[in-house]
Amino acid sequence: MSKKILITETVLRDAHQSLLATRMPLSDMVPILEQMDKIGFYSLECWGGATFDACLRFLNEDPWERLRTIRKMCPNTKLQMLFRGQNMLGYRHYADDVLEYFVQRSVANGIDIIRIFDALNDIKNLEVAIKAAKKEGAHAQVAISYTTGPVFTNEYYVNYAKTIENAGADSICIKDMAALLTPYETYELVKEIKAAVKIPVQIHTHYTSGLASMCLLKGIEAGADMIDTAMSPLALGTSHAPTESMVAALQGTEYDTGLDLMALSEIREYFMTLREKYIKEGLLDPKMLATDAKALIYQVPGGMLSNLLSQLKQAGKADQLTAV
Repeated sequence: MSKKILITETVLRDAHQSLLATRMPLSDMVPILEQMDKIGFYSLECWGGATFDACLRFLNEDPWERLRTIRKMCPNTKLQMLFRGQNMLGYRHYADDVLEYFVQRSVANGIDIIRIFDALNDIKNLEVAIKAAKKEGAHAQVAISYTTGPVFTNEYYVNYAKTIENAGADSICIKDMAALLTPYETYELVKEIKAAVKIPVQIHTHYTSGLASMCLLKGIEAGADMIDTAMSPLALGTSHAPTESMVAALQGTEYDTGLDLMALSEIREYFMTLREKYIKEGLLDPKMLATDAKALIYQVPGGMLSNLLSQLKQAGKADQLTAV
């Protein structure tokens, strides 16, 4: 039985957060948005995470205006954001009424899917956000923050997936931000979670350790419904598996995404030009594009590595990245 795999394109948020410390301005997105809207992505991840902070602190942008602009230019594609539960888009806990109003305004300004996570997998930090998202009519996707260790067994993750479903989530995302998943572990984990819950399962894994494409493929074979990818010029390294490569890998199979590779190649050309510009300007360090299997040991998330390098450069200590 055929099963179309849905793709969340991350180039407008997590890809550049992971490669160039969230420094892609709205002006670099606008020229390609209408073309991206025609592709047929399941969703465009374009807001939340560090984008709110980066817009205000580094880009001199209004993050709300960014969202409204993308919404206006992408009327046919669901827009997705990353939301840190009770931390929202900040770096501390916020009151329930503040969170509820923020979710209300996010949906009113164009967000369709809210991916909600807590770094410690504490459901208490997610419950208010889940209820707020559903109240506003948004899709509440709750993420499992994946890591390794004696207590983090498949049984632990399956139990947490059940808790997430019982809390009212519309779907689950296995969020492997530090690129720790391996292909066969992905297969077993997805298989067990799919057997335990009825809601869709999405896979989010970074390419830092070089395993992302293999993990996505094994996860798809195990029953995953959606995957996160990034347009190839801003894929690999600390980012995600390339969108075009995954579309090609699944083409003609029971998992065919239905996306047009020729249409994607036109979008690729645009982002290739941007990549060259970012490298020339020093925003994108080639180190971030490389595979580093040591990530399996140091376990630093992809989105953190580019920001860490940026801060070390500001301090004149970029040569100390490995030591840090």
